[in-house]
Amino acid sequence: MACASVVSPIEIFAADEAGRRRHWSDEDKVRIVEESLRGYRQGSATARRYGISRSLLSIWRREYRRGMLGAPEAGGFMPLVMEGSPPASTEQPSREADNARIEITLTNGRRMTIPTALTPSHLAALLAVLDPR
Repeated sequence: MACASVVSPIEIFAADEAGRRRHWSDEDKVRIVEESLRGYRQGSATARRYGISRSLLSIWRREYRRGMLGAPEAGGFMPLVMEGSPPASTEQPSREADNARIEITLTNGRRMTIPTALTPSHLAALLAVLDPR
């Protein structure tokens, strides 16, 4: 008589592996997103490498682009230091004063350098484009 054995395709997972949720810190999310943006078609490969879904990585990427991932504060305020103006001189302004610039770092990590003579309305229009909220 022949003895038949049945092989079942059932795999048993330990209780530690099944159904666990991982909590990623903002630093980890930023590191993973930046890694996924380094080259062509890196999103899927990066998601597989870290064991996350492609849709979750897409959500993190969207938050990263909007400056919401790892933002310093919920309000998005950045410190500003105002210094007193130098004493007025009777000489004509130098060429260097015409070329004076201000560098601004936005909450989404982008930097912009603007001339000091830029009007507030033009600056507001630039900020609306570069850092929409």
